[in-house]
Amino acid sequence: MNRAALTKRLVAGLKNREAVIGGIGNSNWDLWGADKTRGENFYMLGSMGLAAPIAMGVALAQPKRRVFALEGDGSLLMQLGCLSTIAAQAVKNLCVVVWDNGIYQITGGQGTPAAAARTDIVAIARASGIANAAWAADEAEFDALVAKALTTDGPHVIGVKIDQEPGRNQTDRDPIRFRESFMRAMALPV
Repeated sequence: MNRAALTKRLVAGLKNREAVIGGIGNSNWDLWGADKTRGENFYMLGSMGLAAPIAMGVALAQPKRRVFALEGDGSLLMQLGCLSTIAAQAVKNLCVVVWDNGIYQITGGQGTPAAAARTDIVAIARASGIANAAWAADEAEFDALVAKALTTDGPHVIGVKIDQEPGRNQTDRDPIRFRESFMRAMALPV
């Protein structure tokens, strides 16, 4: 599956001011390419592995708002303990989408532990206490899992095996603008 195409599908289906936190590199470049005008999008710049923890904070602060974290497999491996914290906090309105291409793509394409078929991120999420953790077998199942995350209590983790196509869009390097836009959007009612 293709990360950019699925990111566009996800963003296009959001109708209730859901927040989306894009992890560093390709995850946020694809989010930028999907809809750079959404104030509810937050783009990570230079902080590997923090999309899920930041999304958890947003979800806890705004329990009526659905929140998605878009994170690469390598980035999630940097902060793997966040899955246990998300489960322990029982963050009902949070969904972590893990784009698994088996490589640390933006640092040179080195293989991740997941690439050796020894590390199953969805199984780790389940073992951490996140019962709603599943691999999306195809685009239709991805859409169904996103729909479930939008309508049922979580937390949710959606694992997606993706191709290794690099991101095509570069996010503007304007963290102050991103912060201000996101804060304004989060102040609006859901």
